[in-house]
Amino acid sequence: MKIGSFLKDIKFNENKPAVSLLLDTDFSKEIRVVFKKGQIMEDHQAPFAIIVQVTKGIIDFGVDGEIKQLNEGDIISLKPQIVHNLTAIEESIVRLSLSKSDTLKRVKNV
Repeated sequence: MKIGSFLKDIKFNENKPAVSLLLDTDFSKEIRVVFKKGQIMEDHQAPFAIIVQVTKGIIDFGVDGEIKQLNEGDIISLKPQIVHNLTAIEESIVRLSLSKSDTLKRVKNV
């Protein structure tokens, strides 16, 4: 059994969102992305399907030329290779579920 918390021990980065691995399971990697208001994850794509959930705050999620506002508790899934971006409308915490085959390093380099 493994336990992690998206809401404890929050640490922000000054220039870009803070990315940390909370759980590495047999089938997925559960990542916490912590945004200060106004921070952006520029256009990027994942090699595998992903799930993004806003745990706290509000995120503008850009995909397919549209911006979808994701509020606390909202969740979205994307197929592989879909270009997307995230902008924090307010201080936010995001859960990112990655395929076991994906890497934390890729996310940190966004």
